[in-house]
Amino acid sequence: MGSWMIALAAGAFCIGMTEFLPMGLLPDIAHDLDVSIPATGNLVTVYALGVVIGGPLMVALTINRPRKATLLGLMAIFTLGNMLCALAPNYLTLAAARIFTALSHGSFFGIAAVVALYLAPPGQGNRALALMFTGLTMANVLGVPLGTLLGQETSWRIPFWTVSVCGAVALYAIWRFIHDLSAMPRPDIRREMRAVLKPSVLLAMAITAIGFAGVFTIFTYITPILEDMAGLSPRNVSAMLVAMGIAATIGLNIGGKMADWKLLPTIAISLTGMALLGMLFAWSMQFTLAAVLTAFAWGMVSFAVGPGLQTNAMAQAGDSPLMASTVNQSAFNLGNAGGAFLGGAVIHFGFGLPAVALASAAVAVCGALLTVYSMRHYGKKNL
Repeated sequence: MGSWMIALAAGAFCIGMTEFLPMGLLPDIAHDLDVSIPATGNLVTVYALGVVIGGPLMVALTINRPRKATLLGLMAIFTLGNMLCALAPNYLTLAAARIFTALSHGSFFGIAAVVALYLAPPGQGNRALALMFTGLTMANVLGVPLGTLLGQETSWRIPFWTVSVCGAVALYAIWRFIHDLSAMPRPDIRREMRAVLKPSVLLAMAITAIGFAGVFTIFTYITPILEDMAGLSPRNVSAMLVAMGIAATIGLNIGGKMADWKLLPTIAISLTGMALLGMLFAWSMQFTLAAVLTAFAWGMVSFAVGPGLQTNAMAQAGDSPLMASTVNQSAFNLGNAGGAFLGGAVIHFGFGLPAVALASAAVAVCGALLTVYSMRHYGKKNL
């Protein structure tokens, strides 16, 4: 795809890593800032709210600005925000810095997705999105565990400094490798807002939220599943997370290529595969080898849906995809939060870890059914 794709993937990696970075450092942050662990956990929540609200707001404010300058500005906000997190003297300052950092998240991914589709060779738009999403997936699967390990061995502030340095590198890469985008069509805010409110676009975003809720119902609790049910040691769980990161990367690229061929059918097939593997995982997680193999296959199939979900929202918006692309990032985050909540509720009410996989499967079935509905009513061109 070229160096421009590496620049976008680098930005995606940095921004993806910072969202969940506090999760593995909750005790360290809570002790240092003298607050409770639940309050510290809210640092993830306020970031998600910042993404949901800040993404569309930032796009509206920068809609007439050149795309490259906007991407550079968003990465600058991201880098400065993480520096402020690292320097935060108290909890409220840290929470405010997290919200400030989150302003760059949804808008960066929304604009970067439009840029990726614009720069990609004809017929390879979804493959370009898949490569960009690879940066986000690797951040969740590899970056966050490595950041946690670094913070536990040093200080919780060091990972935020490290992400700031990564942001500066991504900032340079965008400046160096993404060339003039002045020929890109200039969006109109009123037309963009009308596009977002189209029933087909709202349905596409619902599929995104439900689809990724299915992913994160299992993925949020994959560590206790592998430790308590499959019997893996913490070290082997770390190795398995790396393997799942590889599986997700393979799935993203396969899903991107398939979505370039048939968009909505690829989403439906991926969600159906996620449901079937979720049901299999509910049984296989009690057997070590079977659990490992199923988790690898589930990671590959589940993350294959990502590029298609993003493209679907943009395609349904027609010639005004920018706001739809950005708001769809909010849908991804709502799905992440909803999946984590559902999995937690299943565990809280005593249904057990196998039921977490069954809940994920049920959610994926709902997403597949909505996709079939979209194919029948809005997706003739993708059949």
